[in-house]
Amino acid sequence: MRHCLKIAALALAPFIGMAETASPVDGVEMEDESLFKFDAGADVRIRQEIMHNIPTLPGGGMVGNPAVKKLEAKNQMRFRVRAWGEVTYGEHWRFYTRLCNEMRAGIVRKTHNATWPNEVVLDNLYLDGNHLFEGDVFENGWIDFRAGREDLIGLFGLNHIFADGCPDVGSRSAYSDIVRAAFHYDKDTWLDVFGIFNKDREQVRLGTKRSYRGTQLSGFGGNDTEMDDWGFGTIFNSRVDLLKYQLMWIQKDTASFHRGGVKHPRRNVNMFGFKLMPEWTDNLTTPIEGYVQVGRNGENKDLLAWSAYAGFDWRDRSKAEWRPFWSGGLHVLSGDRHASTEDGGRNAWDPMWYRGVDDSEMMAYGSLYGGCWWSNMYNLKTTAGLEIARRHKVSLMASAMFAEEQDGLGGGSGMFKGFLTQARYDFPLFPSFFGCGSDPEKTGLKRFEMFGHILLEFFNPGEYFESSKPAYFVRWQVDFKF
Repeated sequence: MRHCLKIAALALAPFIGMAETASPVDGVEMEDESLFKFDAGADVRIRQEIMHNIPTLPGGGMVGNPAVKKLEAKNQMRFRVRAWGEVTYGEHWRFYTRLCNEMRAGIVRKTHNATWPNEVVLDNLYLDGNHLFEGDVFENGWIDFRAGREDLIGLFGLNHIFADGCPDVGSRSAYSDIVRAAFHYDKDTWLDVFGIFNKDREQVRLGTKRSYRGTQLSGFGGNDTEMDDWGFGTIFNSRVDLLKYQLMWIQKDTASFHRGGVKHPRRNVNMFGFKLMPEWTDNLTTPIEGYVQVGRNGENKDLLAWSAYAGFDWRDRSKAEWRPFWSGGLHVLSGDRHASTEDGGRNAWDPMWYRGVDDSEMMAYGSLYGGCWWSNMYNLKTTAGLEIARRHKVSLMASAMFAEEQDGLGGGSGMFKGFLTQARYDFPLFPSFFGCGSDPEKTGLKRFEMFGHILLEFFNPGEYFESSKPAYFVRWQVDFKF
């Protein structure tokens, strides 16, 4: 552990120096009257993850490994350092960039990847143009656009379509290369248009000899650079009284790749869908989503899949010190009983870019179809919790998971995948826990924050899996921002 902390200290030194020289508090203006403004900063994340008995390594499908196994005990430290900078020009233009590096140290099950100093990658790089072409008709402009590399989390408000463009690096990065524009008709109606691209391996990087090929990003593929994906689409956003809604068409192409000596064919899907968000009160919404996918694979076979979600979200949005929240819903992703023999199945849901950890941190390691490849599932989930003052948050989640089709990948004979529970506590470390209250002005350090969280997950597998051994996942984390 002492050796790991020394590594973290060495990694932080240049970034801390850069943050200190960039700006003492809120950024540096070239001149008071100048339209140009510059700002920079950094953040550091230290976490430990401990897990055991997670069902993993698929028996077929998109990846094609020979048998379902349990993930052996794993205990690792992860250190991530990011440095960012931005330049704004007036009210309309902004240029942002961020570099990232993550190192890992295996405590149990020694690992040889992502070791010091690993690789520095271009984590974000984009140009924003906001509220363009202002005038009498469009007071706030009628075009917004962004071009470059950005995080996908929460893009367009479609949390079940966009989450992560490079899931195989875990939470080190979540970016994609994307160009998008919003064309506004009025404040409640606009059209989003985008194009997206993801490489299987990072091309813009500075790494050691050990990582000379770059870290694999997609979670698929073998020794060659392959399994790229790309796509484009349009999303219409509008509102009728209390009902906000989105209508969309999104196209996605996935390149062919090799795994285990087998070539898996290219896939092309067209997704059509809607999302309804009635706002019954300031505190209560009941989202409803429906999607269908049609397409063909490289073997000229038809693809047809579907997904749906219905739920509720209630939260106290007042300024009270104690603010409870409660949400729940049913998320369905179609499956295919031939998934073990037909590249994931022609009727199995393609998660698009929803390859994150919204449903579970632990099960991201245990997806049977590839890294964070959510498919073939009924997920009935509820989450409740309490926000307390500044940055304190306690949440509890319970989820029952069922297979939509019995595809045999779990090794068992039933449809019940298992019962998942999660508990999480987020808390501040500085300034709130050091006698400074919730007001950063009292510290004289507006830009410096320390906060953390503790996460616990427990999974009790059902008859879908051959193994009945319970699995667990534990993580503590501390973040520094300056």
